Amino acid sequence: MNHPVTDPNLVLTEQLTEKLGIAITEWEPKRLVGTMPVAGNRQPYGLLHGGASAAFAETLGSIAAVMNAGEGRIAVGLELSCTHHRAAREGLVTGVCTPLHVGRTTATFEIVITDESDKRVCTARLTCVIRDAPPGAKG
Repeated sequence: MNHPVTDPNLVLTEQLTEKLGIAITEWEPKRLVGTMPVAGNRQPYGLLHGGASAAFAETLGSIAAVMNAGEGRIAVGLELSCTHHRAAREGLVTGVCTPLHVGRTTATFEIVITDESDKRVCTARLTCVIRDAPPGAKG
């Protein structure tokens, strides 16, 4: 059986990420990249919803945290902050997640979301707590 941390297809199946249309395009512990369509993730004014950007950022950061946590460890979100710089109205946005700190018990990541013109839409920071996986848990 494939481990969900090493198989991006398992991580994204039947989850919020699937509903948002998130796809992982680069899968490394030091750089995780994904895309998300604006269509289907807009707020009433036709702009990319800030909550969709936040869910996108947390998805990328959480996956990266688990990848960096090590065998038999899990990561859960502790704090997420997002600064929304500009609107995205169409196309795909791309998120690039890089570690700022990876320790034994916490990990913090910066997630930069840009539009198709490479203009910054959102900057997010996610801190996760890293713990030993409980018996029977995936992680």
